[in-house]
Amino acid sequence: MGHKIADIAKALGAEAFGDTALVIQTAAEPATAGPNDLALAMSPAYGEALKAGRARAAVIWPGADWQALGLEAAIVVPRARLAMARLTGFLDDRKFGGAGVHPSAVVAPDVEIGDDVGIGPFVVIGAGAKIGAGSRIGAHASIAPGVVIGPDCLVLDGVRLRRKVRIGARAILHPNAVVGADGFSFVSEAESNVERARRDLGNAEIVVPQDATWHRIHSLGGVEIGDDVEIGANSSVDAGTIRPTRIGSGTKIDNLVQVGHNVIIGGDCLISAQAAIAGSAVLGDRVVLGGKTGVADNITIGDDVVLTGATIALSNVPARRIMMGYPAVPIATHIEIYKAMRRLPRILKDAAAKAKLTQKVDKSD
Repeated sequence: MGHKIADIAKALGAEAFGDTALVIQTAAEPATAGPNDLALAMSPAYGEALKAGRARAAVIWPGADWQALGLEAAIVVPRARLAMARLTGFLDDRKFGGAGVHPSAVVAPDVEIGDDVGIGPFVVIGAGAKIGAGSRIGAHASIAPGVVIGPDCLVLDGVRLRRKVRIGARAILHPNAVVGADGFSFVSEAESNVERARRDLGNAEIVVPQDATWHRIHSLGGVEIGDDVEIGANSSVDAGTIRPTRIGSGTKIDNLVQVGHNVIIGGDCLISAQAAIAGSAVLGDRVVLGGKTGVADNITIGDDVVLTGATIALSNVPARRIMMGYPAVPIATHIEIYKAMRRLPRILKDAAAKAKLTQKVDKSD
């Protein structure tokens, strides 16, 4: 059926111009957009591509001359990525299954299922679990006994929710996420070389233990997840040892992220792919971790900290810092270190040349 330009502009909270009754079917890049597409040209860099395409309507940047661009209708947005978030949400017509329990699902008799819940094929839900109204459980998901899932959640295909997991409202767990598995926590009978190295900062003598057996410290604490949390595909959130691992409301976690046992993550954090947060670390509110970042165990990252991609934090980071590098330092410091490293070959070459000159002068004397 398509969407009118006027309706899209209303959803974006933006102003529309031209033929606002024009109907489009979907969004497209400017150069490949057809007559029934809404071209996304939200910066001047897309101007020429927009002219080359066949779009009649586009989302454009402030100050653009939509008529000169050959358009019949336009939506002007001041903040491109925010407009993209709203537009893709408006156009996303994916369905995650209807209400009801699929015949192949195995659901314990005492599971509490709210109104309008959908449970897909081959799902397994253990005794005493609670599924909030409007939630959808994808195919092959498994939910342990006693798990609590809030209303309007999406628990997608292959997700594993282990014991003592509690999830708030409107959470999205992408395929194959695992929440509540045991943490990686082991101890040896006698003091291990790892413990010695940490205590003495590598100066301890390495010894061959008489008993090298690692004894598991079991995870009894579960996981608590707030409202509006998103956990990406193939990410893992380990259960706490005694108290729960906690993820605050509004936090978004990318694919392939590891959250260790006893970790506390504040609200509205953004954690990118392949980040790893070691056990008992604490992240404040609105922390951003770039891709492949690492946070050492038992440290605290303050509110509003940004760790850029591949940064490794080995010690506490105060609030409102932007950190880079391994080990993490303030970004301005890291840039100076990097510049110095690039200059180092030239400095060494100059030093060698001066040394040769000095030797020649000494020999001539």
